[in-house]
Parts: sequence; C-alpha cells; structure tokens
Amino acid sequence: NRLLGKKYDYKELPYTSKVFCRCVCLLFHEVLCVPEKDEILADVASRLWLTYRKNFQPIGGTGPTSDTGWGCMLRCGQMILGQALICRHLGRDWTWSPGQRQRAEYISILNAFIDKKDSYYSIHQIAQMGVGEGKSIGQWYGPNTVAQVLKKLAIFDSWSRLAVHVAMDNTVVIEEIKRLCMPWLDFDRGACAASEEPLEMNGDLEGACALPEEETALWKPLVLLIPLRLGLSDINEAYFEPLKQCFMMPQSLGVIGGKPNSAHYFIGFVGHELIYLDPHTTQPAVDPDEDGQFPDDSYHCQHPPCRMHICELDPSIAAGFFCQTEDDFDDWCAQILLVASVVLFFFYLWTTLFLHVPCAGFKL
Repeated sequence: NRLLGKKYDYKELPYTSKVFCRCVCLLFHEVLCVPEKDEILADVASRLWLTYRKNFQPIGGTGPTSDTGWGCMLRCGQMILGQALICRHLGRDWTWSPGQRQRAEYISILNAFIDKKDSYYSIHQIAQMGVGEGKSIGQWYGPNTVAQVLKKLAIFDSWSRLAVHVAMDNTVVIEEIKRLCMPWLDFDRGACAASEEPLEMNGDLEGACALPEEETALWKPLVLLIPLRLGLSDINEAYFEPLKQCFMMPQSLGVIGGKPNSAHYFIGFVGHELIYLDPHTTQPAVDPDEDGQFPDDSYHCQHPPCRMHICELDPSIAAGFFCQTEDDFDDWCAQILLVASVVLFFFYLWTTLFLHVPCAGFKL
C-alpha cells in the first residue's frame, strides 16, 4: 500500500481510530517499519496542496476573484503538475521543512502556481486557456480538459523544459513520446538531424546537435498524462488492482479524479482505500514580496490526508507519470508490460501507431 510510490507499514494511519497492520503506498516510496506515522505525514506535507483561493486578481480583468465552487479540478491539475516540478527540480525524496529558508528551486516552483495572471500555471492561466478547450471561465473541468490545458501551458515554461504528452483513446505510443522528448533526433537515421536551418532552443539559436550541457542526454523530461474511463457510471472492480499498481511505479505522479463535480488529487492507497489531497478549502490568495518570498504554510497539507474506498471513485480519471530520463521511460514501459501480463490493464501500449505491443487492454 503506497503513496506516490513510497511504501509504509503502519499499525494506525493518522486521522482514524481504526487499527491496521498494513502498509501505505505514497507515490512509489516505501518504508517497512511500523512506527512511521510521522514520516507518512511528512511525506504528505511535502506534496503541494493547491486549494480554492479568494480575493485574487480578477480572472481576465473582470472575471471571478475566487474559484470556490468551480476550480477543484483545476487545482488538482496544479497539484499533479506541481509534483512533476518537484521531481524535476528537487527530486522525489525532497521534503518540505516548515519555518526554514527554502531552496530557490522550491520558491520558483511555488511562484509558478501563485494566483496571478503572469504565473505559468496560475488559476488565471488555466481558466483562460480552457476557453480554447470549450470551457467558459467558471465552468467545471473534467480530467481530460485540465490535462490538455496543462499541456499547452507547459510550452511557455522554459525553466522546466517539460515535454507534456496527453495519451488519448487509452493508448500510449512509445515512438510518439520519444519523438516529443527528443525532437532534435532523426529517428529515421538514429542521429541528430542535419537541419539546414538552426533550431531555436529555449530562446537561443543553436544547431540541432550543439546543445547546452543540460540537454546532452537528448531527452526533455516527460510528464505523461493518461485520461481514462474505468467504467460506465461506477468504476469496474477489475481495475482496482491495476490502478493501485500505478501508484507503485517510481514514475508515479498520482491520479486526478474524484466524485462527480468534486475533484481530488489521489497520491496513494492503503488496502482498498485511496489517499488524497482535497482542494475544497478556501484560503486567502497569497502575494509574494519583491523577492518572490511568501508564507508557504498554506501550500502544504499539515493534517492527516483524506481517504475514500476505491469503489467510490468516479470512473473518469487521469493518471500521471514523470520520466526524468529516457531510461526512466523505458523502465516505465517495462513495468506496464509486466503488470499487464498478470492483470487486466486499462490502456494500450504501442511501439508505433501501426505496430501494437500486445501488452495491455481496455474493456468496460
């Protein structure tokens, strides 16, 4: 049982009087000692907790000044992408230390989500970009819509250089992703493309093979978002175990979904219960000072996380994964093949658009 891949054994998970002798999975990591309640809470508190806010700048200049009642899925999208940025710049093992001076990378990550129009992933940017997806400002989003919006916004984040891929139709195509993450590589010749024109990389004109040192690995860090429907009106029990397997992978970013018109960010499980962060708390908007510093306590959940039985989950979800390197992605593909050889999985993994790897299926 895990939280974003981390596994914990425990006798009593905080927030309930029930006594357990099981382990907790938190976004891939696992710990095998029983008295780990403090470590579980510290891990949960280290995730970004993005909630409803009020009294921020009007969206679009004349729009809402609060997202209470309609922005929960947008906040969940922020949280899953926030976890990707933490993995990208700080690493999965990074922990938040309240009351201490924080790393510059952490401050930059938080500033990307501040409720202002010029922040990369602010509620303002998501809401306004959603208009292009057919959503008016103030309208509720589904997991697929927020995934598509995040994909568009990530293009402007030159600091993180993320390649965001939204896998549609329950299908992940390996070649598509490798072309996205290694755009300067000529797949037909297996080498850097000999382009007649210089390519623009992060605002600088560079030759296709003359890459900055950071890019010599020829891989843009991947955020893979997979919108799925795991049933008609209720989640199909056949997908309980495959869903839990997603949290057990080192690349896990968690899952966004929830109940109809009530979104949550799921970060792990214990037994058949999902562990999640709930955005349905309205807090005042925060204004950074001139140095970009601001109180960050309200961006971290410092009470025990919420739980719900997996059968209560709305079948419409989006699962997220982060692959820092090509090896991470290859390892993720291998894990999908392994899991799908044992249980009924809920998406297909193809090598190319025309060559199907018979590893995973999706049936309602």
